[in-house]
Amino acid sequence: MQKRSLGLDKIKIISIIVILCIGTTKGMVHLMKHYPPSQIRNIALTGHGRSGKTSLAEALLFTAGEIDRVGNIEAGSTVCDFDPEEIKRKVSLSCALAPLEWKDCKINIIDTPGLFDFEGELLEGMSAADAAVIVVSGKSGISVGTEKAWKRTLAHGIPRAFFISKIDDEAADFYRVLEELKGAFGAAVCPVVVPVSIDSGTIYINLIDMKAFKYDNKGKPSEVPMPDTGHRLQGLVAAISEAVAETSDEYFEKYFSGSAFTHDELIAGIHLGVKECTITPVFCGSNTKCAAIDMLLDSLSAMFPTAAEADTNSGNSPEKSVLSSAFVFKTIADPYVGKLSYLKVLSGEIKPDSIILNTRTGLNEKIGKLYVQRGKKQFETESLSKGDIGTAAKLSAQTCDILAAPGVKAEQRNIEFPSPCLSMAITPKTKGDDDKISQSLHRLCEEDPTIKFKINSETRQQILSGLGEQHLDYIVSKLKAKFGVEVTLSKPLVPYRETIKKKVKAEGKYKKQTGGHGQYGHVIIEFEPCESEHLEFEEKVVGGSVPRNFFPAVEKGLHDSVRQGVLAGYPVVNIRATLIDGSYHAVDSSEAAFKSAAALAYKSGVSLAGPVLLEPIGMLKAYVPENNMGDVIGEINRRRGRVLGMNSADDGLQLVEAEAPVAETLDFSIVLRSLTQGRGYYTFEFARYEEAPPAISQAVIEKAKALKAAEE
Repeated sequence: MQKRSLGLDKIKIISIIVILCIGTTKGMVHLMKHYPPSQIRNIALTGHGRSGKTSLAEALLFTAGEIDRVGNIEAGSTVCDFDPEEIKRKVSLSCALAPLEWKDCKINIIDTPGLFDFEGELLEGMSAADAAVIVVSGKSGISVGTEKAWKRTLAHGIPRAFFISKIDDEAADFYRVLEELKGAFGAAVCPVVVPVSIDSGTIYINLIDMKAFKYDNKGKPSEVPMPDTGHRLQGLVAAISEAVAETSDEYFEKYFSGSAFTHDELIAGIHLGVKECTITPVFCGSNTKCAAIDMLLDSLSAMFPTAAEADTNSGNSPEKSVLSSAFVFKTIADPYVGKLSYLKVLSGEIKPDSIILNTRTGLNEKIGKLYVQRGKKQFETESLSKGDIGTAAKLSAQTCDILAAPGVKAEQRNIEFPSPCLSMAITPKTKGDDDKISQSLHRLCEEDPTIKFKINSETRQQILSGLGEQHLDYIVSKLKAKFGVEVTLSKPLVPYRETIKKKVKAEGKYKKQTGGHGQYGHVIIEFEPCESEHLEFEEKVVGGSVPRNFFPAVEKGLHDSVRQGVLAGYPVVNIRATLIDGSYHAVDSSEAAFKSAAALAYKSGVSLAGPVLLEPIGMLKAYVPENNMGDVIGEINRRRGRVLGMNSADDGLQLVEAEAPVAETLDFSIVLRSLTQGRGYYTFEFARYEEAPPAISQAVIEKAKALKAAEE
């Protein structure tokens, strides 16, 4: 029995060792080795929403052997869409990292959201990228998101390529989309991989190698004979050769001498053209079946600029620099773990347990453990070299901060985040959660710089601002999921004002006798309009009818009174009050009595002085495509706006300048996006107050009275 027991124990021990070895081996597969900048590529996947960016990232990871199976967006099993809200909504809401290894290269894939409400996340991802792959659906072709992604690459000055996805779909048409791309973005658009339909399915031709491949359902390629495509391929190959010829004098002379480029010359020429943004290669494939994804990976590693080359272009310190610095391009706030900072190393090498200076605050930051981030998974790393991307936990740094070793002259990098364009009042579902809302939103503002939160001192509402309805809805969901706070959103109250239109004289007498000393105060005050926003107080009392020591009490009573108007309870502006007469009692008069008398005079006088309601007016600047000008101007007029002028703006847009009431522009961002299919945007700044039309004024007054009655 004892021998048998020992035998079983040996079996158990051996099993445990095997399991540990397997687990360790599996971990080692995912633990990336150290790569120098010359072997690192930082590629952002961008484009219109639902064009296939996240699915492409999944296919790239699978083809590179980083994951065992291709995840599915519908099932919520993709690497990059790991947030519960992303899984629920089946769409990317934040940028995510997905590094992979391919043929002695490390390719940091940055998956960015395509929804316009999450442009801040796109900008964060683009700030860390050295090149971009713009994903275009083979079914729908060029969309607004395609145009915006192209403009973003131009603004960031980074190379770009196109990937036409969903080629396996029956409705896909690669050559139609290719012509659209050429028409929209110029002759620099050159296909490198093209599909050809045959009876047995789709094959993909690499125009550089001039080889054709067929793929099984798991993305495994098998070379097949080149199909007969007539003159179509000849024209495409000729276009590539012409583009390569433009990259250098040497290639130009060779091309026009009639000599054909070698394979290596084509690769080198495209690499140079991509780096200098004179060539925009086009790839294609099937994300779900991983078809032609290996050719995209080959091209990313061979044709796209390395982190060292991209850094040279930007004018940063050379690769040999040993002094370390890093850029914080994204921050995640977690109520339990703390901050997670996404870093791109600008120079030198970042290592765990090192001390580095935050150039914004002047304080030292301790780098604890360093991670290579793949979706939500973290893998510890011994170092991050220049050009590489990783994460560090529990830093006090904020997005856009520069962390640098002493002696490094690192220039501040700023991401120009869009200003919030939609504001809503936020109310807790549970009483007493106001402070909790404030603290939680402060954390989320650190995570998302496109969020703004403030408390309106006039309306006493908590105001949450973002880039659109979906953005605000996502913030509300994060408040509940991360911080346990449930809130509701509603239209914010508009801070109206009241004023008077004519000059009147009013009397206020406060007299109260309760036994012993009584209370007595008597004032005669003249009220009139003035230019000053705040109350102007003067005294012209003759003969000492009101002693001077009571003047401050009268002024204080008036200042307290103008906080609420007589129409709808809004503050009164542009009013002057002049104390001209009154009376006092030697025993019963007091400061409190004169303060009350002033309030009585204010109430009766302002009611007789032609009180009117003032509404806030702002300067609206709408940037819209020319063919949408009529619709946008019509919408502005419908909202009681006054168009002041129209001018040409950047990016081929037209600028419409107008004045419009704040109350009419609360949801203008939603309508503008709908009218321009997401191409237009606007800014709005408060300008002044002016008298509201009678119908508007009456509606506001009735609403204010109803709210007051409900509170009582």
